[in-house]
Amino acid sequence: MKIHPKRVQGTYRALKWWIMLGTLGIYYVTPWIRWDRGPGAPDQAVLVDIPGSRLYFFFIEIWPQEIYYLAGLLIMAAIGLFFVTSLVGRAWCGYACPQTVWTDLFIAVERWIEGDRGARIRLDKAPVSASKISNRALKFAIWLLISVGTGGAWVFYFADAPTLAVDLLTFRASVTAYSAIAILAFTTFSLGGFMREQVCTYMCPWPRIQAAMMDEESATVTYRADRGETRGPYRKGESWESRGDCVDCNQCVAACPMGIDIRDGQQLECITCALCIDACDAVMAKVGRPQNLIAYASIGGETRRLSGDISSIKMFRWRTLFYLAAWCLVGGIMLYTLINRADLDINVLRDRNPLFVALSDGSIRNGYTFKILNKAREQRTLVLSIEGLAGARLKVVGSEDIAESVTPYFTVKPDRLHSFRLLVSAPRDVLATDSQNIRFVLSEINTRVRAHYDSIFRGPGQ
Repeated sequence: MKIHPKRVQGTYRALKWWIMLGTLGIYYVTPWIRWDRGPGAPDQAVLVDIPGSRLYFFFIEIWPQEIYYLAGLLIMAAIGLFFVTSLVGRAWCGYACPQTVWTDLFIAVERWIEGDRGARIRLDKAPVSASKISNRALKFAIWLLISVGTGGAWVFYFADAPTLAVDLLTFRASVTAYSAIAILAFTTFSLGGFMREQVCTYMCPWPRIQAAMMDEESATVTYRADRGETRGPYRKGESWESRGDCVDCNQCVAACPMGIDIRDGQQLECITCALCIDACDAVMAKVGRPQNLIAYASIGGETRRLSGDISSIKMFRWRTLFYLAAWCLVGGIMLYTLINRADLDINVLRDRNPLFVALSDGSIRNGYTFKILNKAREQRTLVLSIEGLAGARLKVVGSEDIAESVTPYFTVKPDRLHSFRLLVSAPRDVLATDSQNIRFVLSEINTRVRAHYDSIFRGPGQ
């Protein structure tokens, strides 16, 4: 049966509106924010530059070799989710999950066009008419615009937003862009418009995982049965003796976007959105009873309350402190490496076949694939040398302007990855064993910035 959540007003409904505006605003507006990185660099603040193999986030520039930063962000997101869940249950699901945010937006459009819960139920049951068709057509049209805007905003993160917008409107954009928008529009339209609570119940794995993150002190939306039972209808002027505060009005059920009855206890479907709290508080105010018949509470807190202890929820305990410490540790490591990362890096891969070549003059030669990553936005003149191998000579394959020498010089263009083949030869008599540790050292002539990479040099030994 289709669920038609009723509109409620209150603290938690207002909080959900503000979070919706904030998250949707960030999602739709971010691709249009500009950030000056200098000549030759994209000026979009947040950009996933696939052709350039780069990720830009304001003043941060992530190269493919630095994918560990993204891994770190994912780890921080996971730990942060664990931390929030251990504190307040599925608050992420109820307030900030994309499925929840877009579903709330679609329901708001539906309510604006078709009316509140009762009107929507009557419209569903009504026979087909011109009015019903026009209402549905208008609703679906707005849903479709939102869905296309959602897909369009997503592709703007992968290309310059103003340029791509013009290309999309003039039908000059790539098939990939139109396909991505179509797929995202379809999923947004179907998940937010029709599947709604079914996504949370049947498709999302988080409800089944969250139990491992919670304990008896985790706060969730709770019906206080000791206050509410025995429930029953209430008429003005009746005594509250020998009965509970719950007037069995079912407003908590009508407000629930998941269609559950919180009075039945904790349930898998509950996303902790707290709209039932707003609905119940409004009813309690009308009948003159204390609020918080339904409230955020923990099992431990309720046990203490029933025994006369009015202490608050224990938010900070070993579990939450562990999650918080782990989150801060990962964040601190990432921040430290980001602040101290060098703008010059090298990577060396030694040839495995053949391991070495014996030259006609008796010397031994090894081959290497040498990569220089210049993260600076200026051309650099560099000199390459080897430590730990006496008499070593270097030859850059394919570079006629770089002759074989002990310390070859060459230039690297700004903001580029430069890759080349490097041949290293050394007299046989300097090799004490069949494998000798060496260090490639790359130095900039003007600034003396250095980067090094440890490798080995193979030979026949003595």
